[in-house]
Amino acid sequence: MAKTDPIRPTDDEARALARALLDKAPFAALGVLRDGAPLVTRIALFTPEDGVPVTLVSRLAAHTGALLEGQKVSLLVGEPGGKGDPLTHPRLSLQAIAEPVTREDPRFDALSRAYVAARPKSKLYIGFADFLLVRFRPEGALLNGGFGAAFRLTPEDLMP
Repeated sequence: MAKTDPIRPTDDEARALARALLDKAPFAALGVLRDGAPLVTRIALFTPEDGVPVTLVSRLAAHTGALLEGQKVSLLVGEPGGKGDPLTHPRLSLQAIAEPVTREDPRFDALSRAYVAARPKSKLYIGFADFLLVRFRPEGALLNGGFGAAFRLTPEDLMP
Protein backbone atom coordinates (compact mmCIF):
# COMPACT_ATOMS: atom_id res chain seq x y z
CA MET A 1 0.00 0.00 0.00
CA ALA A 2 1.43 3.40 -1.02
CA LYS A 3 1.98 5.97 1.70
CA THR A 4 0.26 9.30 1.08
CA ASP A 5 1.97 12.54 2.15
CA PRO A 6 -0.63 14.63 4.02
CA ILE A 7 1.38 17.84 3.51
CA ARG A 8 -0.04 20.16 0.86
CA PRO A 9 2.08 22.46 -1.30
CA THR A 10 2.58 25.77 0.50
CA ASP A 11 0.59 28.59 -1.06
CA ASP A 12 -0.05 32.28 -0.33
CA GLU A 13 -3.13 31.44 1.76
CA ALA A 14 -1.05 29.17 4.03
CA ARG A 15 1.66 31.84 4.32
CA ALA A 16 -0.93 34.48 5.24
CA LEU A 17 -2.52 32.22 7.88
CA ALA A 18 0.87 31.44 9.42
CA ARG A 19 1.75 35.16 9.54
CA ALA A 20 -1.63 36.02 11.07
CA LEU A 21 -1.19 33.38 13.77
CA LEU A 22 2.25 34.77 14.68
CA ASP A 23 1.24 38.43 14.45
CA LYS A 24 -1.85 38.02 16.67
CA ALA A 25 -0.47 35.59 19.25
CA PRO A 26 -0.33 37.15 22.74
CA PHE A 27 1.36 34.01 24.04
CA ALA A 28 2.85 30.72 22.91
CA ALA A 29 3.85 27.35 24.27
CA LEU A 30 7.65 27.21 24.29
CA GLY A 31 9.44 23.88 24.09
CA VAL A 32 13.12 23.58 25.09
CA LEU A 33 15.49 20.84 26.15
CA ARG A 34 16.61 21.11 29.77
CA ASP A 35 19.05 18.56 31.12
CA GLY A 36 18.31 16.40 28.08
CA ALA A 37 14.55 16.30 28.70
CA PRO A 38 11.74 18.29 27.05
CA LEU A 39 10.34 21.23 28.99
CA VAL A 40 7.28 23.17 27.84
CA THR A 41 6.12 26.46 29.30
CA ARG A 42 3.82 29.33 28.35
CA ILE A 43 5.43 32.64 27.39
CA ALA A 44 4.14 36.06 26.39
CA LEU A 45 4.85 36.71 22.73
CA PHE A 46 5.23 39.73 20.49
CA THR A 47 6.05 39.73 16.79
CA PRO A 48 7.54 43.05 15.61
CA GLU A 49 7.54 44.32 12.03
CA ASP A 50 10.60 42.26 11.07
CA GLY A 51 8.53 39.10 11.61
CA VAL A 52 10.83 37.49 14.21
CA PRO A 53 8.84 36.65 17.39
CA VAL A 54 10.15 37.96 20.72
CA THR A 55 9.56 37.21 24.38
CA LEU A 56 10.68 38.70 27.67
CA VAL A 57 12.11 36.21 30.18
CA SER A 58 13.71 36.16 33.60
CA ARG A 59 17.04 34.47 34.14
CA LEU A 60 15.34 32.83 37.14
CA ALA A 61 12.93 30.82 34.94
CA ALA A 62 13.67 27.15 34.33
CA HIS A 63 13.59 27.53 30.53
CA THR A 64 15.90 30.55 30.30
CA GLY A 65 19.12 28.55 30.54
CA ALA A 66 18.27 26.78 27.29
CA LEU A 67 17.40 30.11 25.66
CA LEU A 68 20.71 31.67 26.71
CA GLU A 69 22.57 28.81 25.05
CA GLY A 70 20.97 29.74 21.72
CA GLN A 71 19.31 26.37 21.46
CA LYS A 72 16.86 25.17 18.91
CA VAL A 73 13.40 25.63 20.34
CA SER A 74 9.81 25.20 19.30
CA LEU A 75 6.85 27.54 19.68
CA LEU A 76 3.20 26.56 19.33
CA VAL A 77 0.78 29.39 18.56
CA GLY A 78 -2.94 29.32 17.82
CA GLU A 79 -6.05 29.45 19.96
CA PRO A 80 -8.37 26.44 20.06
CA GLY A 81 -11.47 28.65 19.88
CA GLY A 82 -14.63 28.58 21.93
CA LYS A 83 -16.57 25.90 20.09
CA GLY A 84 -15.98 22.60 18.42
CA ASP A 85 -13.05 20.24 18.43
CA PRO A 86 -9.86 22.13 19.42
CA LEU A 87 -7.91 20.10 16.86
CA THR A 88 -9.85 21.65 13.98
CA HIS A 89 -8.61 25.18 14.74
CA PRO A 90 -5.46 26.50 13.02
CA ARG A 91 -2.12 26.28 14.79
CA LEU A 92 1.51 26.83 13.90
CA SER A 93 4.47 24.85 15.24
CA LEU A 94 7.54 27.02 14.72
CA GLN A 95 11.07 25.66 14.88
CA ALA A 96 13.53 28.41 15.73
CA ILE A 97 16.90 29.37 17.16
CA ALA A 98 16.75 31.33 20.41
CA GLU A 99 18.74 34.58 20.16
CA PRO A 100 19.15 36.36 23.51
CA VAL A 101 19.03 40.16 23.36
CA THR A 102 20.62 41.44 26.56
CA ARG A 103 20.92 45.05 27.75
CA GLU A 104 24.41 45.21 26.23
CA ASP A 105 23.01 44.43 22.77
CA PRO A 106 22.51 47.58 20.64
CA ARG A 107 19.06 46.24 19.63
CA PHE A 108 17.81 46.03 23.23
CA ASP A 109 16.48 49.57 23.73
CA ALA A 110 14.40 49.75 20.55
CA LEU A 111 13.18 46.19 20.91
CA SER A 112 12.24 46.69 24.56
CA ARG A 113 10.26 49.85 23.70
CA ALA A 114 8.37 47.96 20.98
CA TYR A 115 7.76 45.03 23.34
CA VAL A 116 6.36 47.28 26.10
CA ALA A 117 4.16 49.09 23.57
CA ALA A 118 2.68 45.73 22.55
CA ARG A 119 2.61 44.23 26.08
CA PRO A 120 2.12 47.25 28.43
CA LYS A 121 2.13 45.21 31.66
CA SER A 122 5.72 44.20 30.92
CA LYS A 123 6.72 47.77 31.83
CA LEU A 124 6.46 46.69 35.49
CA TYR A 125 9.40 44.26 35.24
CA ILE A 126 11.33 44.79 31.99
CA GLY A 127 13.77 46.98 33.92
CA PHE A 128 14.64 44.28 36.46
CA ALA A 129 18.25 43.12 36.11
CA ASP A 130 17.32 39.45 35.61
CA PHE A 131 15.10 40.12 32.56
CA LEU A 132 16.16 39.96 28.93
CA LEU A 133 14.53 39.64 25.54
CA VAL A 134 14.80 36.60 23.32
CA ARG A 135 14.18 36.57 19.58
CA PHE A 136 13.09 33.34 17.92
CA ARG A 137 14.75 33.22 14.49
CA PRO A 138 12.58 30.87 12.39
CA GLU A 139 14.14 27.80 10.83
CA GLY A 140 10.86 26.37 9.57
CA ALA A 141 7.33 25.57 10.65
CA LEU A 142 4.45 23.19 10.36
CA LEU A 143 1.05 24.78 9.85
CA ASN A 144 -2.12 22.89 10.59
CA GLY A 145 -4.80 25.06 9.05
CA GLY A 146 -7.63 22.70 10.04
CA PHE A 147 -8.74 19.31 8.83
CA GLY A 148 -6.80 18.28 5.71
CA ALA A 149 -4.82 21.53 5.59
CA ALA A 150 -1.23 20.77 6.64
CA PHE A 151 1.75 22.72 5.27
CA ARG A 152 5.53 22.92 5.71
CA LEU A 153 6.85 26.46 5.74
CA THR A 154 10.35 27.79 5.22
CA PRO A 155 11.82 30.78 7.07
CA GLU A 156 11.10 32.85 3.94
CA ASP A 157 7.44 31.77 4.00
CA LEU A 158 7.14 33.21 7.51
CA MET A 159 8.61 36.64 6.84
CA PRO A 160 6.29 39.62 6.21
